[in-house]
Amino acid sequence: MFETLTERLGAVFDRLRRRGALSEADVDAGLREIRVALLEADVALPVVKDLVAAVRTRALGQEVVRSVTPGQMVVKIVHDHLIDVLGREDAPLVLGGVPSVVLMVGLQGSGKTTTAAKLAYRLRTRDRKKVLLASLDVYRPAAQDQTATLAAQAEVAALPAILGEQPLAIANRALATARREGVDVVILDTAGRTHIDQPMMDEAARVKAAANPAEVLLVVDALTGQDALAIAKTFDEKIGVSGIVLTRADGDARGGAALSMRAATGRPIKFLGVGEKLDALEAFQAARIADRILGQGDIVGLVERASQVVEREDAEQMAAKMMRGEFTLDDLASQLGQLRKMGDLGGLLGMLPGVGKIKRQLADAKVDERQIARQEAIVRSMTRAERRNPKLLNGSRRRRIAAGSGTSVPEVNRLLKQHQQMSAMMKTMGKLGPKGMGRGLLPPGLIPGRN
Repeated sequence: MFETLTERLGAVFDRLRRRGALSEADVDAGLREIRVALLEADVALPVVKDLVAAVRTRALGQEVVRSVTPGQMVVKIVHDHLIDVLGREDAPLVLGGVPSVVLMVGLQGSGKTTTAAKLAYRLRTRDRKKVLLASLDVYRPAAQDQTATLAAQAEVAALPAILGEQPLAIANRALATARREGVDVVILDTAGRTHIDQPMMDEAARVKAAANPAEVLLVVDALTGQDALAIAKTFDEKIGVSGIVLTRADGDARGGAALSMRAATGRPIKFLGVGEKLDALEAFQAARIADRILGQGDIVGLVERASQVVEREDAEQMAAKMMRGEFTLDDLASQLGQLRKMGDLGGLLGMLPGVGKIKRQLADAKVDERQIARQEAIVRSMTRAERRNPKLLNGSRRRRIAAGSGTSVPEVNRLLKQHQQMSAMMKTMGKLGPKGMGRGLLPPGLIPGRN
């Protein structure tokens, strides 16, 4: 979402870092470019003015003049003020009594229903909560059926629909069901409209008064740009929201809405929707977003995503095998599967510091994410004996494996070569001891320039 802004700011900071000392003219020239970059990213003008003024005051102060690396100090100042704009304090989801109610509001098409299911999935898997999803949308065709389908995918309960029942009655029935069945969290998905109108606001207000939710989450599409600010302000004034969920944060939105949302409404962004899958909902943390904007990556986010698919026991066993210099085709298949579960490869690489600067080289390398699944299929098409002893793989066996995995013999040969390279690497790491354990995280075939 912040790709263009990251590129523009990165270019400015690179020029500042190259200067041994910074004059007032250097700082002003850099701030002009920062101002333009923020405005082009749809950041609200008052937010841009405040941020640039605050950065200028500190950038011309003694802490930069006396710094050994003035350019780097300016980057730190901008980083600190970005965190201030985004909200320095983390804003976790607040759950009240039992059942705790979360009310989802927003315009039609913002991804509200999918976000409700993602939140239900997150509460079930991470917080071990018993969740009930209830759709109050009696206007959009099949809206309640969509909720039921998503609830089944998230493995949570959905309130059965009753023909002709109105939103307020549905909310009351959901609460009664939750109390009777020992549900921890009830998520009420309200109806949306293509635009803001008074009937929608009145209905949401009545439901809020009856349900007394612990959280009222406004779901906003990041692609709406500056309009997102007006939407957030209106919902907050008419209904009162406690937090914001920004969807399609993995898309090509310019990111300004995220930077302006807190300053414009005073309400924190609590989650980011970063994909279509149910697990693609990230807690919003200002420091990590500021790191991404300034091209410093998000190592914490990368580790968190890895921890969701890699069991601690499995990781310890793999580490022990590496220390012994062992790496079988079964181990390769396991790593490929874990990498595939972690999601979009481009998004994972984007979490690494400095990757933005080699984005063009990565694009030219044409890393095909489907290659991971194809390589995994190749290994799964081998017999147990073949996986344990690759020397058995003669020409006829390789043809059989290629046919069974829907690939070609050259692809099988490349995978076996990659396994040999990684196996040799593991033996080296075993000799190096723990210091060698940080190398070789990606299979060579997925690293640009390696075959």
